[in-house]
Amino acid sequence: MAATKSRSKTAAKKAKPTSKAKPAAKAKAAASKTKSAVASKVKKGAAGKKAAAKKASKKAASKKLSAASKKAVAAKASRKPSASKGAKAKQARDVLDFSEFPAGSVSQSDVTLCLACIFRLFTNQLGLAPRTAYDEIRRYSPTVEELTAREPQRPFFKTTDERGARCPYCDAARRWHAPVSAYRVEGGKATDAARRSLVKNLPTKDGRFQFDEQRKTAKQVFFEWLERLGQGLDFADDGVWLRRVAREYLQRRDPKTDWGAAFDGARAVRRSQRLEEGWERDGARLFLAPALYNDVLLVQYLVSRSHAHGGVTSEGRLTLFEFVRRLRHGGGLDAQGITERDQFEVLEQLVERLTGGDAPVRLHFITDRRALLDRAKEVYARHT
Repeated sequence: MAATKSRSKTAAKKAKPTSKAKPAAKAKAAASKTKSAVASKVKKGAAGKKAAAKKASKKAASKKLSAASKKAVAAKASRKPSASKGAKAKQARDVLDFSEFPAGSVSQSDVTLCLACIFRLFTNQLGLAPRTAYDEIRRYSPTVEELTAREPQRPFFKTTDERGARCPYCDAARRWHAPVSAYRVEGGKATDAARRSLVKNLPTKDGRFQFDEQRKTAKQVFFEWLERLGQGLDFADDGVWLRRVAREYLQRRDPKTDWGAAFDGARAVRRSQRLEEGWERDGARLFLAPALYNDVLLVQYLVSRSHAHGGVTSEGRLTLFEFVRRLRHGGGLDAQGITERDQFEVLEQLVERLTGGDAPVRLHFITDRRALLDRAKEVYARHT
């Protein structure tokens, strides 16, 4: 028994140091764990800071990109309208641009051609095949008389803006209607250079534009212009149409002057007592030199005499006798060397001097056939 107790005591003594060594190892392990935990936390913190920095840089970069993209989109949006406007303006300048021509030297006649009338004539009455009829229409060149007649003849009729417009001859719908425009340019030094440049730049493919010429006297050209002017006037308001006639004539006589600015806001046209030539503006009144003012009165008298009862001018309604007497007392007849006493002879001489008389004038016609060719192609496609 004693031997066993001594053995257990010695075993216990030997075991005690090992029990003391375990807490130290545990402490070391705990310390190493804390160090690793701290190191991992530090690493995680550094990594988090780096990630946060990366995220912040990405956000800043995305903001910069979004701002740049917004600016680019805004720039594109701002450029697009200007580009489209520029393209439209360029297209308008390239084709039939008469802005370089003097005012009053170009007139336009618009008529509509009924393709149904022509197709029925070619296919039903003449027995042509649709393709042959289409080729004949493409080769068809309207005459100047057909395009400029006061009352168009079949298959032409007056152009209208009505949506449901129908042919007055065969009652064809609008899809059969082909508009045709003819532009008349008065020949002369003021228009020849601009006309040649325009014709040179027009496309000649497929005969899209047709060119014709006519010769008339200066008097005929003037009275045709006067008739067209009178047809577009409203004689119910004397104050408006009298100023318009004065402006149109002055633009025709002196196209280099900006008469639009001269008449802007003007309410009356008067004779000047101090000017020998030219014009001046005083408030709402436009003053003309006596000779120029007399010509304006004559044009007003002629256009109103043709389209209204009597002759209405800026001096009021005048008979021929009153009109001639005013010119004679004002010195207008003596200034022109007119000594006749008969009022009709006086009027004839005034008109000869105003219009240019029998001097020859060459008229140039440019017919726009583009809409006619395009509509004929559509009709043929539907027909076949």
